[in-house]
Amino acid sequence: MTVRHATSARARTARHSRATTHRTRTALRGTAIAATALLAFGVGTAAATYTRISGNVNHADISALVGDEPRPTKSSNPEDPNAGKDVNILLLGSDQRDGENGEIGGDVTAGMRSDTTIVLHISADRSRVEAISIPRDSMVEIPSCKLSNGKRTGATFGMFNSAFALGWDQGGDIASAAGCTWRTVEKNTGVHIDHSVVVDFAGFEKMVNSLGGVPICIPNEMIAKKAKLHLQAGNQTLNGKEALGFARARTGTGVGDGSDTNRIGRQQQLIAAMVKAILSKNVLTDAGQLLSLLGSATSSVTTDSDFSLTDMAGLAYTMRDIRGGNITFMTIPWGAYPADHNRVQWTAEAATVWDRLAKDKPLDGESKPTPSKTSSATPGATSPSTPKATPTPTESKQAGREAFNLDDSTASCSA
Repeated sequence: MTVRHATSARARTARHSRATTHRTRTALRGTAIAATALLAFGVGTAAATYTRISGNVNHADISALVGDEPRPTKSSNPEDPNAGKDVNILLLGSDQRDGENGEIGGDVTAGMRSDTTIVLHISADRSRVEAISIPRDSMVEIPSCKLSNGKRTGATFGMFNSAFALGWDQGGDIASAAGCTWRTVEKNTGVHIDHSVVVDFAGFEKMVNSLGGVPICIPNEMIAKKAKLHLQAGNQTLNGKEALGFARARTGTGVGDGSDTNRIGRQQQLIAAMVKAILSKNVLTDAGQLLSLLGSATSSVTTDSDFSLTDMAGLAYTMRDIRGGNITFMTIPWGAYPADHNRVQWTAEAATVWDRLAKDKPLDGESKPTPSKTSSATPGATSPSTPKATPTPTESKQAGREAFNLDDSTASCSA
């Protein structure tokens, strides 16, 4: 009898222990790396990883600066707090030139500017990602913006990137700069922005290096002294410094016509190449690579206070089955601004693009297949019943001028 009681007690303890472990795993799934780190590193390491990486992220209190419009409530889904909702993220590349960034881009004391702006749309069913670049020279209405110091900027009509500069110069912080850009995007597009992410030079270099470089086709020799860039033609793997120079270059040999829109095309090519590298290396299922990428991606990033690491990881986890043909890059349609041909204005077609984005419709107006749900808990794993995508012919597209996806070709290399 005593033996049976002892055995039963041990069994209950074991069941309790297993149940406790299960609850711990479930709780961490919605936090650390949205299940990926948990499964890759184990419970204890996942918690430590989350604590360390979440401490890297800088947050700016922007919600009070972007208007009184109520923001959507978050889902109770532990894997994705935004489950069932499309998400629009304002991505900004800053050219902050102090400290580590000054060593990379050269010290400049005229404040902070942003020459790279992308509205990243993630569909509600997580089957599509669309990245819309906005030329910095776009002539738009810049609304009056509330600043962190309690002041307000005056409404004006001017270059799009003036919004970021006004916020920084008059508010003195990233919250004011990103907040004014956020309001300017919403006013001119009708698209509701949910979050913002500001990445600086150092952060970008670290992300590229954490991937072991980015394979990309360089169709011709490129020499851009201001961007500290010299690349030979051919298929190459760019390190962080080279990738940043490739993205920043405007003038020099083989870099194009020197326009901002030409540079946007190269930025789109580079980001597309980075996404391909992440997908091809199965970063979500490789513990070392995932830790390295997350640590680098968060070390020089500033987000709005409502965009937690849980939110970011949850989005990444739920998009693990997305196909390259459903990841689209484009520049908002534009034409020459009549009063100054060094500036641009959006065309009538731009209104259609923004309207489709606001309504969570594909940019081409056509529905695209939704990836099958995976039955395995392992991030990136595919169910045996998941149908393989039918290969489609690779098209040649001009990045920056035409919309393209990861299955399209935007450059040609013979070597």
